[in-house]
Amino acid sequence: MLYQVYETQRTLMEPFVDFAQAAAKMYGNSALPMAQNPFVQRVAAGYDLIYRLGKDYEKPVFGIQTIVDGEIEIAIHERIELDKPFCELRRFKRFSDDTETLAKLKDQPAVLIVAPLSGHYATLLRDTVKTMLKDHKVYITDWKNARLIPLSDGEFHLDDYVNYIQEFIRHLQGKYGNCHVISVCQPTVPVFAAISLMATRGETTPLSMTMMGGPIDARKSPTSVNNLAEKKPFSWFENNVIYKVPSNFPGVGRRVYPGFLQHTGFVAMNPDRHATSHFDYFKDLLKGDDASAEAHRKFYDEYNAVLDMDADYYLETIDVVFQKYKLVNGTWDVKSTSGQLERVKPGDIKTTRVMTVEGELDDISGSGQTQAALEMCTGVPAAHKRHFEAIGAGHYGIFSGKRWREAVYPAVKAFILESDKSLKIVSNMSVAHEIQAQAAPKKLASVNLVAKPATKAVTSKPGKAVTKVGVKAGAGAGARAGVGARAGIRAAAKATPKAVAKRTPAKATLSR
Repeated sequence: MLYQVYETQRTLMEPFVDFAQAAAKMYGNSALPMAQNPFVQRVAAGYDLIYRLGKDYEKPVFGIQTIVDGEIEIAIHERIELDKPFCELRRFKRFSDDTETLAKLKDQPAVLIVAPLSGHYATLLRDTVKTMLKDHKVYITDWKNARLIPLSDGEFHLDDYVNYIQEFIRHLQGKYGNCHVISVCQPTVPVFAAISLMATRGETTPLSMTMMGGPIDARKSPTSVNNLAEKKPFSWFENNVIYKVPSNFPGVGRRVYPGFLQHTGFVAMNPDRHATSHFDYFKDLLKGDDASAEAHRKFYDEYNAVLDMDADYYLETIDVVFQKYKLVNGTWDVKSTSGQLERVKPGDIKTTRVMTVEGELDDISGSGQTQAALEMCTGVPAAHKRHFEAIGAGHYGIFSGKRWREAVYPAVKAFILESDKSLKIVSNMSVAHEIQAQAAPKKLASVNLVAKPATKAVTSKPGKAVTKVGVKAGAGAGARAGVGARAGIRAAAKATPKAVAKRTPAKATLSR
């Protein structure tokens, strides 16, 4: 009922919003003599603000057309790689006609960025994607608005989220041999589960896993978000925030946590800050500060664009992550695509390097919540674990803005590069052993010698060599100490000789 009331109110307000937009343009037209009158300028600014506050914000676009690497401009083509009922896997394919640049792009690691499904669209990570495109092949999960998904497409549970992530990882592994995974905020938990389950089954796991600002252990340094989820009973969420999609959307009848309720919650966390921001926008319009006004528009075009979440997924997240802490308590069972229940065991991860990132001033995921993942990865050597705290950064600062670009990204980039190099070393050694193993019998057969000992020596070493590779000491504390600037929403390989030997250089093309 509330959803229908909201849509009715929005429909009734639409003509007034359109009028405010037209009035703002008319009174702000510099070609008119009256536009220079201070009172008229205030009227124009007021109408502009009314329009901004009342308009309906649609899903933004990534809009990444090019990136610059030195003096070379690289074209970006965004395309849908996989299309699932509740999510699209997007690829940002890079093109260049410069042969040196192309050769460099060809050998760069593939990274899957898992965007949060917690109210905002994946475009919230636009800065994350654009920054990483300079040094990586980038893919991102783009979650769909549940109100646009017909009931005929079925339900969506937290287990489905985990299964989607595994499918996307396997897709990248099929193209590149392996990949790295970065999860931001909410997806840290299902991504952790997905890779744990792959490890338990004996599958090849990603080379590295970077978790940023997520509630791995929501009991540590609880924030207002954690307190609300913990203090309210499960039934409260089911009875107060879950509504059915009204008839004017394709997903009519689907139970969802509406985006407008989520947006209300976002604003309620910092109402004074938002009020001040809007008043500053009004003053910027009066001063003619177009740069500041445009920065405000860009931020709120993204911040105010929200999506509906499927009720089953949302309620299960509340139960598993914030109330029963099933991941850290070792009691989380996930239903696979075959319908079998599998226990999530992070300790089974052994070959994936793990990095956690937290913001010093994060008010969404408190201090220590993400870092807890390192303690749970008991099968990963200490040298393959890393923690980075972004000094002075809030929740958004760890994946967007100056602190992300100047402090967090260099640390993440170095970690991925270190993990990727270990694969290449193992791959080269494995290929060398394979060549020796194939050549040795032929040579020995030509002189009619019994070569069993030699053959044993050759075929028994590849596994041993693989074990030794990557035990190089890391600089865990160095990542922290190297932050030069004062730094906000809530992936290391199971590189068996057979798997890594498949990673052979591809033929050069004009895209990568």
